[in-house]
Formats: sequence, structure tokens, C-alpha cells
Amino acid sequence: MYYRHHLSLQKLSAILCLLLFVLAQCNTGNPLPKGDADNGGLFLPGNFEAVVVADSIGPARHLAINNNGDIYVKLRYSKKGEGGNVALRDTNNDGRADSIVYFGDYYNEGSLANCMRIHDGYLYFASELVVYRNKLTPGKLIPESKMDTILTEDDNRGSHWHITKPVAFDDNGHMYVPFGAPSNACQDLVRTPGGTPGFAGLNPCPELENHAGIWQFDVNKTGLTQKDGKKFATGIRSVVAMAWNKETKNLYAVMHGRDDLHLLWPDKFTPWQSAVLPSEEFLKVEEGNNFGWPYSYYDQIQHKNIQAPEYGGDGKMPAKDSSVQMPVMGFPAHWAPNDLLFYEGDQFPEHYKHGAFIAFHGSTNRSPYPQAGYFVCFVPFVNGAPSGEWEVFADGFAGVDTIVNTDDAQYRPMGLAEGPDGSLYVSDSKKGKIWRIMYKGDKGNFGKEQLAAMEQRKLNANIRTPDEVADNLYKDKAIPGAQVYNTYCISCHQHNGHGDGNRFPPLDSSEWVNGDKQKLIDVVLNGLNIPITVKGKPYNNLMPQHSFLRDEDIAQVLNYIRQHFNNNTDVITVGEVKKVRGK
Repeated sequence: MYYRHHLSLQKLSAILCLLLFVLAQCNTGNPLPKGDADNGGLFLPGNFEAVVVADSIGPARHLAINNNGDIYVKLRYSKKGEGGNVALRDTNNDGRADSIVYFGDYYNEGSLANCMRIHDGYLYFASELVVYRNKLTPGKLIPESKMDTILTEDDNRGSHWHITKPVAFDDNGHMYVPFGAPSNACQDLVRTPGGTPGFAGLNPCPELENHAGIWQFDVNKTGLTQKDGKKFATGIRSVVAMAWNKETKNLYAVMHGRDDLHLLWPDKFTPWQSAVLPSEEFLKVEEGNNFGWPYSYYDQIQHKNIQAPEYGGDGKMPAKDSSVQMPVMGFPAHWAPNDLLFYEGDQFPEHYKHGAFIAFHGSTNRSPYPQAGYFVCFVPFVNGAPSGEWEVFADGFAGVDTIVNTDDAQYRPMGLAEGPDGSLYVSDSKKGKIWRIMYKGDKGNFGKEQLAAMEQRKLNANIRTPDEVADNLYKDKAIPGAQVYNTYCISCHQHNGHGDGNRFPPLDSSEWVNGDKQKLIDVVLNGLNIPITVKGKPYNNLMPQHSFLRDEDIAQVLNYIRQHFNNNTDVITVGEVKKVRGK
């Protein structure tokens, strides 16, 4: 009797296992589609394939995948007035979206609108200042519910820095939102005495009270403002990539490090140091942590926290505050970590289970060295901690090896999402391309051989640490004016030369640009910190000095702006720049 009973239990167990397998197959959909012959232009580890799900849907930011495989993408701006979100569905399982619908009636202009996540049946998305959500309707591609306003930033900083609103959710009913720093390193807006290059940091930094940190909120509440949450961690300059690790029950983020070490402190930092430092920091964020901004930063070459130059540092001095938390890993500077995903699926080999994928959007300010990043990285985790060096998982987005200007890159990886079958989805922010990456090999035989080719890609110009001499693109010649502008001017005066309409004046049809040459050269060499009027509108913000630029480079950039942005006036010679510098 016991034997028969035991046997029937075995049979029952086998039937249950088979049933669970069938249900799992139903939940994850049909077999994996065929990858593109060229993997959509991507280089991947052995036995991985990629298929392009959609192309040119508009500049895509973060994305999320529903449990039925529907894809939701946040757009950088509304598509022809049709909405700031786009939903995609593959109805015939060929791997490509054949139903593409734009939706989301909310103000969505701005380059820092990123958020798109699914949590507890709700679709969360955000503009630069507001987090919204819709309840997803089962079986429906577009949510039919009323759009809720979850969180509004009451400090309307307009075009100020680091204003993006990604979100993450823990297992205890909390939502996490970063409030980025409204400056690079909390500099004083007054030039330091004696004409010394650079700007002192405000001490204590007032921005730390309501910015440069991550706040925790009750996920069940709507109509929130920042004061309804609590500061969870501080000293975090800017976060776009943030995720909850379900295995370790911890929040993680990858921080954008500060910029312009050479521009602001040319006597302390070389162009090479400014290109490769400081680190983009991979942070394990626990309540009460302080990660040091603006007083210090992490140097991934020296493997230690360094005192910032705004607070007396020289690039070697250790951080004065020994309580500052160390990152779990430091990546090279300016790679722009824009999304983070911990892999929980079963499709990929065991090597990837619980590990971290990071989308590096790519640098804009590494000149005179090649721009870097533009790939998807993987960090293996074992027992809840990184187990070794980071890996190149997906590369080839840029389409070129040496990226001189950011616009040289054909695509820029932006968002990451895991599908219900364990596929990894990647979005592109330039044209709106979506890739689905799948594993088709024997998971038991995956190892060093499949990773070897990806390890070699670390030697490519968009990933390797540049040689200080050999990789200087302009070591024997003047930097083209457009390149100087894109490196040092574009963040304030913008791509179209219109400024930001608030703090930074336009160059377009400007009397300052088209007027007295000596006055214009002097502004570049010595900066400007007095009220001015441009095209009838007053401006009173700081223009830092750029005397570290060579005379040839200053002439190039001034001639560039004097021949663009609806300006058309005579050239400035290198000799004229030398003459003003001599005075």
C-alpha cells in the first residue's frame, strides 16, 4: 500500500511539473523568433541572437515589457502631437512589432524625460518634473484608465541640470525617485579671487537639502510632492539608471559623475584626466548612505574617493570625509549610464542570473579624445555582490569604432527591459530602434569561449582607456570649430544656438557674436560675470573662462559661431586671439 501510494505521488508530482511547464510556455508565448542575419548590427557573446523589433519610432528613452509581451516605450518628446508614449505588439510572433500606437496626453518636451516602468499592474512614466501612471487593462494594448499624477517636483528648475525622474520599487510598498543636483559641483557663481581658474564650491552645499539624493515615497499614494517623501540617501549627483535588486533586497543606481575637470581647473587636471575621470559610480544604496557629492568623487584608477577641486582637492588628495560610501564598482568617466536591469529570467545561461546589465548611452565631452561608451555592459553577481570585472555584452550600436563627435554614433543604447520569456530588450535614443536579444545555444556549455570575442572589444576606441598621446585626436592640429563648440559650448547655448531662453543667452543673430572682435575674444579668454543684454533681453549668469584653449582653437570656435546660427560676419585670426591674450 505504501509503495503504491508513494508511486501515485510521484506520478502526481510529474504531472504537476509538466502542467507548470506548459503554463510557463503559455505565459512566455511562442518559441523564440529567428534573429536577424546581422543581429541588427550588434556584436553579442556566442549563441546570442538579436532581432530588430521596431525602427524609427522616435527618440526612445526607457521601456517596459508587460507579461503578455507588449512593449511600452517612453519618448523624448511627443510624436507629432500623438503622445509621449508608444505601445508595440507583435501579433504574429515573427519578432517584429506590427501594431504601433502612440498615446499619453501630457506635457512631454525635454531631453531628460525618461521613466517607463510596470509595477503591480500599473504603467509608470514621467516628464522631466512629473511622474504619472495608468492602470493597464488586461488584453488591451493601450491602457483605458484615467491617468494619475503620482509625483510633481515643486521646484520648477526649467532647464536646470539633472532633472530626470526614473523610478524604482521595493518589496515593501515604496517608490524611489532621485532629485538630481542643479549644478555640476555646487560651485559658487563668483570668480575666485586673483583670477585663479575655477570656482569655489559652496560649503556647506545648500543643494544637498532638497537635491543630489534619492527620496522614498509611499507607492499607494497619488498627488505627491517631494515633501511627502523622505530623503533615503544623499551625495548622489545625477541618476538615470536605477533598479531594485530582488535577490539582495537592495536599491542600486549608477551615478553620472561630475564633468569639466580640465575646463574648470586647467592648472590641476589635463585634458586626458578630464576625459577619463571621475568614475561613473555603481552604487548599492542603503538608507542613510552618503556618496560624497559635491565634496568628493570616486577615482576608478586610484580606487579611492578623492577630494573635489572645488573643495581644495588636487586630484590626489583623499576625501576629507572618511564616512563617504564607496561604490561597488567604478566605470570610466562620461559613459553616461542610463539604465540598469538585474536579470531574473531563465532563458540566458546561469552566468547572467541575478547579474546587472547597464546601458551606457555614450559620452559627449571627452574631446580631444574619442567619445566612449555606446554599449551594454554586464556585471556578474554571485551571492549578492559583483563577482569580477565588468563585461561587454552588446556592442556595435554606434556603427563606427572611433567616435569623434557624439552625432557620429548611428544609435545610442538607452533603455533596458526583460521580457516574460527572459529576452533582453534595448532601446535607442536617436531614432527609436528596439532590439530583442535572445539566447539560442546550450546553456550548460556557455563559458569563456563564448565571452572571448566580447573581451577583445574592450580594446576598441569606444571602450578602452585612451592613450594620453597616441589617442589625442588633435595633438598636431587645431580642433575644428564645430568640435570645440560641441565640447564646451553646446550644454549652455544649445544645438541651435538659441540658448535656453532663461539663463544662457542666444548666439543666434546675436550682437555680441557679430560685434566687436576683441570683446568677443575677451569673453572666451576671461569669462563673463556681469549683467548683459542680448537681443533686448537681460541675462545675468556666469560664463566661465576658457583660457586653457589654444589660440587656434579659440579662433576656430569663434569663426564657427560667426558663420552659423544666422550669423555671417568676418573671420577672427589666430593673431587677433594672441593679441588679446597678450593684454
